[in-house]
Amino acid sequence: MESVIKMNQGDTKWDIRHKVWNYIEVKNLASFPRPVHNRIPNFKGALKACGKVPLLDIFTKAAVVKVAPDKPLEGVRLASLQARKTLLVPTPRLKTGLFNRIATPKGATKKELHVCSTSQGVKEMSVPVGLDDKVQVDLVVVGSVAVSSKGYRIGKGEGFADLEYAMMACMGAVCESTVVVTIVHDCQVVDIPEELIESHDLTVDFILTPTRIIKTECTHPKPQGIIWSKLHTEILKKIPILKKLRTLEQEAGKDVALKTTLDEEDQTKKSKELKWQPNCHPNAEL
Repeated sequence: MESVIKMNQGDTKWDIRHKVWNYIEVKNLASFPRPVHNRIPNFKGALKACGKVPLLDIFTKAAVVKVAPDKPLEGVRLASLQARKTLLVPTPRLKTGLFNRIATPKGATKKELHVCSTSQGVKEMSVPVGLDDKVQVDLVVVGSVAVSSKGYRIGKGEGFADLEYAMMACMGAVCESTVVVTIVHDCQVVDIPEELIESHDLTVDFILTPTRIIKTECTHPKPQGIIWSKLHTEILKKIPILKKLRTLEQEAGKDVALKTTLDEEDQTKKSKELKWQPNCHPNAEL
C-alpha cells in the first residue's frame, strides 16, 4: 500500500515527524490529547489496531511483555493483563528505574484490569523492578510517530524507546529472539530512507494498524547496548539509573565516554520554526 504522506529527498527525521503530525491534525485522525505534535499520536482506531496483537504467535507464547505507556497502546496493556502475562511498563521518564511491573489485584475484575491498563494504573498499580532482578522480555511494544514497512521507526524525538531498549540489552533483559511491535494509524506507515536510521535506533519486526498486520523482515540490527558516545552529559542528570549502568560498564572495562556538544538533531528539535500552526493551509507540509 502506497503511503498517503509524501516524503521528499533530503527530509530529516524532524521533517518526517512534522509531516505526519500535520497530516493527522488536518485530517482529524486523532483523539485526545490534541494537538498530536511532540506526542505519540493517540490515533482513532488504536483499539482496533491493538486488537490484532493477540493474533500474533509471539504474543501467545510470550510470558513477559513490555509495553510503552502511550495512550494508543492501552489496548495492548489490557490484552496482556487479560492473558495473565507479566506486564512491564517503563518507569515514568526513567527517573527512578527502568521497569515497573503492573501489580493487578488478586482475582481482578475486567473493570479493574482496564484501570490497570490506563495511565492511572501505570502510575498507581505498578511496582519497581530492580537492576538486579533477572528479567527476560519476550515481546516489546512501542509507539511511533512514523514507521516504514521495512521496520525503520521514528519516535517523537526524545529517544526514550531507543534508550530503554539499549538499557534492557545492557541488562540482558532482551536478546536476538525478542520481538518488537509498533501500533500506528495506516497513514503513519511512510517511506523512511535507510540512511536516517542510526546504530542506536530501535527497529520493529511487526507493524499493526487498524487494517493491517505488516511483518517487516527488518535486517537492521537492534541496539545491543548503550552507545555512550551518543548520549549527552546532561542526560545523566535526568536519568539517574544511567549513572549506575555507566559505572557497571566502566568497571567492566567498556568505553563510556559521553558526547559534550549537541548534534544537529538536537538543535533541530529546538527550532521554533517547526512548531504546529493550527491555522496553516491544509496542504502545508503534507
